[in-house]
Order: sequence, then C-alpha cells, then structure tokens
Amino acid sequence: MISLRPNVRMGLVGLALTTAGMAASGEEPALKHVVPKGLLIGAAVSERQVDGRDAIARRVVTRHFNSVTPENLLKWRPIHPQPDEYVFEPADRYVAFGEDHGLTVIGHTLIWHPQTPDWVFVGKDGGRADRETVLSRMRTHIEAVVGRYRGRIHGWDVVNEALNDDGTFRETPWLETVGEEYIAKAFEYAHAADPEAKLYYNDYNLWKPEKRAAALRIVKQLRQRGLRIDGVGEQAHYMLDSPSIGEIEATITALAGSRVQVMITELDIDVLPRDPEMRGADLPKQAEFLAETNLYPNGLPKAQQEQLARRYADIFTLVMRHRDKLSRVTFWGVTDGQSWLNNFPLRGRVNYPLLFDRQGQPKPAFNAVVDVLKGS
Repeated sequence: MISLRPNVRMGLVGLALTTAGMAASGEEPALKHVVPKGLLIGAAVSERQVDGRDAIARRVVTRHFNSVTPENLLKWRPIHPQPDEYVFEPADRYVAFGEDHGLTVIGHTLIWHPQTPDWVFVGKDGGRADRETVLSRMRTHIEAVVGRYRGRIHGWDVVNEALNDDGTFRETPWLETVGEEYIAKAFEYAHAADPEAKLYYNDYNLWKPEKRAAALRIVKQLRQRGLRIDGVGEQAHYMLDSPSIGEIEATITALAGSRVQVMITELDIDVLPRDPEMRGADLPKQAEFLAETNLYPNGLPKAQQEQLARRYADIFTLVMRHRDKLSRVTFWGVTDGQSWLNNFPLRGRVNYPLLFDRQGQPKPAFNAVVDVLKGS
C-alpha cells in the first residue's frame, strides 16, 4: 500500500512516502470508518451513479462515504424546467439511493442563478416579472421540492453563491427582481416546507476576508429576522498551492465563531495551472491555453501525485484540528474521470483532483487522508 505518514519533527511538509503496491479496491480502509465520530464524509453524485450506470463510482460511494450530495439532480432547471412541469423521478431515485445505503442525504440547491430557468423572471408581457410574481414562483418551487422530500433530506443548500469576492451581492435576476431580501425569503420558505431540515448557505472563496465577512452578515441578518440557518459551506475548490492552510483555518474559525455548523462542501484540488484570461478567450487563444496547461493528458506523474497527497494531508490535518467545529466534508465528485475540472475552464483539460482514479482505485492522496484520519 502507498502510505504517506507525517514526519513529526518536520511537520506535514516532510511527509515520508513509502510504497508497497496500491491496495486493490475493497482492501483499503473505508473513509467513513476512520473519520471522527460525528463527522460526515461525503461525495457529490451524478444521475449515472445513482442509477448504477457508473458502477465503479457507485461502489466507491457505498463503501467509503456516509453522506451524498447531488451534483445537478435537485437544481431548479432539471427538476422544474417549465412552470407546470416537475421532473421528480431522478431526484426520487437519488433520495432512495441514499436511504437504501444508510447515507445522510443532502439537498443541493434551491436558489442558484445559473440553473434557474429564464421563465422564472419573465412577466406576462414578456418583460421582467415583478417582485411579487418572482417571490410567488420561488415559494411554489420550494414548497414543491422541499415538501416532497420532507423528513427524508437531512439538510438543504438553500442559497448558493450569492456573493462576489469583494463581499458585494452578485448581480443576478434574483437580486434584480426581488432585492437582497430574496435570500431571507428562500430560507423562510424552505423552513416552512420542512421545519426539521437543516438549512445552509453555500459559497466558494470564503477564505477571502471580504467575502467571508459578507457571508457572516447574511447569517446575522437571517437570525435578526428570526429565520433558521444551521450552517455555512465553504466549497473548497482549491489549487495545489492556494489558498494557504492559514487562510483555510481562518475561514473555519471565523464561521464557527458565528455559531453555525461549518462544512467543507465541494472539495477538490485542481492540479493544473489556470490563467484568468482562459475564460472568454477566442478559439485560437483557447487552443494555445489548452496546449500550455493540459500538462498530464496521459496520467499524473509520481511527483505530482505526491504533491497532491501532501495537499490533502495538510487539509485533513486541519480538519482533525477543528473537528469540533466541522460537521461535514464533501468531495465534489467520486473519481477523477467524473470531475467537472476535466473541462474547466477549457474543454479537453485532463485533471486529477480527487482521491480515486478513473478506475475507482485509491490514489496516494487517499492514503494520505487515511493516515491523517487514523492519527498516524
């Protein structure tokens, strides 16, 4: 088995890598059996995995995790594409899959602007709908979706990605039609639809102080209105070298200080270089960026495997240090082949951001995490 064990004198930077052959799938310890009691360890799953069409990833999920989050099944567009049309069958299978395997089922997400259909914001005259019409549609949607799974879905990402990195509100159709109160209304309607479900705010880059402060203001304002909010999720789409461990730790402690559950909700590590100019580049420039940054099309070399393992070890050492503050760690995906990072921000990039390779086999990063969780 490949094992990364912390060198006590040198810290996690001085991890010693030993190899004796990767353990065959099924022989490695299950993550859910080595996490501290009370900490959920989860993965985001797709419809193919729920249905069994991706049998490899499905086996990984049922063996290693005790919580699941849907990648897309519960977002507005796939589940409620037209005003009078709901497509519940895939989501029904997702919830049943979690229940059948004893997994804590998370709902993701009720309000997120990229996957809200245009019709939600269109008025009778074809122009922008008025505030009350949009709020009525929001209430109807939340009542239908949350109400259908009342008592079966443990907690909901009620609002997703409402903030810019500088702490201002993102200019979205929700903000334009309803104003800042759309966040409070979403939490209000979700609680009414299932009073027992836990309710979360979820966003990325909360390690940036301005954005984190804005998320904490959301928590404070919801409580001032007497509304329920149980937790805040830091999505944790990290790079190999950023954010720093100190920045991640500051996020955990600051969020915990507001007396909410702290969750790492969409954890993955991008191993490829990324240029901000990639997005929006013309096709010739995209081809140039792809050639320059698609560094490992045929597999991740040993040195980069070790670097990824050290990064995950550092993160999970932090998880263990603050296990009293964290309620859940969820990976955004199951195997490398499934990850959204393979095509972000340009199609064709081959990435390796998770603990399991494309065959569902544990990587050195998996063993690094297990060693930390077991206290090696």
